[in-house]
Amino acid sequence: MTAQVMHPAPDFCLQGYDRSSDSFKDYKLEDYKGKWVCLFFYPLDFTFVCPTELVAFNEALGEFESRNCQVLTASTDSKYSHKGWCDADPQLAGLKYPMLADGTHQLSRDYGVLKDDAGIAVRGIFLIDPEGVCQWLAIHGLSVGRNVEEVLRVLDALQTGENVPCNWKKGDKTL
Repeated sequence: MTAQVMHPAPDFCLQGYDRSSDSFKDYKLEDYKGKWVCLFFYPLDFTFVCPTELVAFNEALGEFESRNCQVLTASTDSKYSHKGWCDADPQLAGLKYPMLADGTHQLSRDYGVLKDDAGIAVRGIFLIDPEGVCQWLAIHGLSVGRNVEEVLRVLDALQTGENVPCNWKKGDKTL
């Protein structure tokens, strides 16, 4: 079963690369119980659009942390490729959130973002609540990067626990 809104998010146990400690670690969704999780998939290391997204999420990391939200990213590349990319690209030298290595493609498959014919993930993003339930997702093609401000806006809206109107922003009245 693939990830669906208002259903438990698919669990995982994967190795990944932590640039902040320059180490490889194991990551499990269950380790983040009690926190929101923003999990976003990107197609490949050493590409053009992907580093712009990784940098944008890194620059907004304090905003996610202030909302009790852990940012995780994943691709079908290996943990060694993640490290090599961070070592080679100065933009990624200061990356402060984990990069999951989905070498078996199971995570991408479970979250419904695997492009089977190419063995890569399309751009998918998932907001998972502190109980492990997927509350929001967006999936789109390879050529267009995401808008981090929109992800934060949706996270803010979800965290109100209220109904919010179209174009709502934090601080606006809920319904």
